[in-house]
Amino acid sequence: MDASPEHGQQHGQQHEREPGQERAQQHGQRHARDRPPAPGRSGRRPRRWREVSPTRRGLVLAWWGFTLTFGFLRLLTWLIHIDAAGVGNVSAGGVHIHHYIWGILVLMVVGALGLVERSARWRTWMGLAYGIGTALVVDETANLIDLNDVYWENAGWVSIAVALIVIGIAGSALALTHRDETGPDGEGGGAGDGAAGGAGRD
Repeated sequence: MDASPEHGQQHGQQHEREPGQERAQQHGQRHARDRPPAPGRSGRRPRRWREVSPTRRGLVLAWWGFTLTFGFLRLLTWLIHIDAAGVGNVSAGGVHIHHYIWGILVLMVVGALGLVERSARWRTWMGLAYGIGTALVVDETANLIDLNDVYWENAGWVSIAVALIVIGIAGSALALTHRDETGPDGEGGGAGDGAAGGAGRD
């Protein structure tokens, strides 16, 4: 059956449009292929601090806070132990106030803020405070176990051992989980990060 002139004209116009449409489609595919992946969606390692999710920032700051505070405490207590530079213990009414007391207070404040604060920025810095408070407590683990001041005795090595274990395990965990899922705005893209980054946005 012969096609009508109108049908032939439409068919010809369709063929005339096809090369242009094909070129546009190829250009779109090439553009999509050349377009850089969205930040954090490719599973790559974040290269900038702002690309790291708030949850992971808090974990990293907690590790650094713990490690640096523990090292500082060991240096400070050693200076006190050898009676150097006029540094002395903190006392009240003749009672030596151990620094694990300050650590417990810091952890209490961080815990209370964690219950009410949903800001991603606050939760990041609470990680640093948590690391510092934990170091203040862990550094005197031996005293808490023995209920005596055994900081510079053989039993005091328990505190050092516990601290090194925490530093090693936490540091290894951060290194092995370095591929971070973040969104374009630096918020967490994973399920765990979404709670801290999405609900806790400024």
